[in-house]
Amino acid sequence: MNLSAELFSAAWHWSALVLALAVGWLVWRTAPWARLKTSTQLNLLLGFAVGLMLIWSLKAGVKPGLNLHLMGAMAATLALGPQLAIVALALALTGSTLNGAIQWQAWPINFLLMAVVPVLLAHRLHKLIERFLPAHFFVFVFGAGFFGAALTVMLQGLVAAGVLVAAGAYEAAFLASDYLPYFLLLGFSEGWISGGVITLMVVYRPEWVAAFDDRRYLMRK
Repeated sequence: MNLSAELFSAAWHWSALVLALAVGWLVWRTAPWARLKTSTQLNLLLGFAVGLMLIWSLKAGVKPGLNLHLMGAMAATLALGPQLAIVALALALTGSTLNGAIQWQAWPINFLLMAVVPVLLAHRLHKLIERFLPAHFFVFVFGAGFFGAALTVMLQGLVAAGVLVAAGAYEAAFLASDYLPYFLLLGFSEGWISGGVITLMVVYRPEWVAAFDDRRYLMRK
């Protein structure tokens, strides 16, 4: 999405900074940092950060701040858990900012909309799938990995569009006609790529996927 600073007033930027600091404090207090003591988990987190930074650089734009690119939030959330997924996406966002793709003053609001919101959506969708659908391998892969990822990026687009309208950056009619429809196509791509990544990981390296429990999805099946 790569929202530019000019789209928001100073009040929006300061509010976003306060919320970003609050999220950072909460992640710092609750994240399972002990998992990163093993080189495999640390490399996995850094790998997601670098991979997402590269994926985010491949984008198409409509108008300033209305860039479209894959998110990778569901894959990161399933593999790392929500707190560490936010860390990975924050590192990717910081790398994009260092490359000049995002303005530093816009980092907090981009962090909230490109990292926190999609990870929270992905985590909630995964929990709903666990609660209401059977505990089956293909439910995990297709329900969360494919369809959950697609729905996450589409819902994130709706939330971001709502913020842009509330901030007075764009008219709702313009976003509804010339921006939001593209999220249907983006969701399709997100679902295939995220689902493919999660499928490969649970088949060859299930221990890399924090949300995948062998006892729940494989035993007695």
